[in-house]
Amino acid sequence: MNIDYLRMMDIITKYFPDLTSEQQQQMEQLGPLYEDWNAKINVISRRDIQNLYEHHVLHSLAIARTIRFRPDTRVLDFGTGGGFPGIPLAILFPETSFLLVDSIGKKVRVAQAVADAIGLKNVRTLHARGEEIRNEKFDFVVSRAVMPLPDLVRYVRPLISHVQHNALPNGLIALKGGELENEMAPLRHLCTVWDIADELSEEFFETKKIVHVSL
Repeated sequence: MNIDYLRMMDIITKYFPDLTSEQQQQMEQLGPLYEDWNAKINVISRRDIQNLYEHHVLHSLAIARTIRFRPDTRVLDFGTGGGFPGIPLAILFPETSFLLVDSIGKKVRVAQAVADAIGLKNVRTLHARGEEIRNEKFDFVVSRAVMPLPDLVRYVRPLISHVQHNALPNGLIALKGGELENEMAPLRHLCTVWDIADELSEEFFETKKIVHVSL
């Protein structure tokens, strides 16, 4: 498969023009690394690898259009799969610490291998179910559509620190799509919703949302 990843990187620099040279190099390495790993372990739909930067990297970075994590913020990526949204966010916020957790061991191995290959020092990975984590607290849990919001909130609420470091209250930040009214109904008083299409103009994001649940 002959994919021009440098050209595809244009969609990242379009919205994040202030990347350092190191961050840009790290972003550029994601394409070849995920293509190589995907040939061995299917962490992304093989048809979708050509859309890696738009559908996965930029989608993950959409979170940064609503919050800029302050230094020493602690973030848990719940159900990270092969490293999304955690790895792109860890590149963008090198002074924020990220724990990437997934119940599927081979996907966690890919996430760790990618983090190691691009030299990320602020990423740890853990092969476990997110709800099995004990004795750690986080400012935010980020997640990409792993389960309905009420279930996710039930699992992550005990993991949220009560010490505030950021402008946005501590809690859950979830990347979601489609109709959310019923899913959000039990949490309506805690939720803020952003349409990603207000920030990112590509057609892919027309139905995509970011949901923040204050916990």
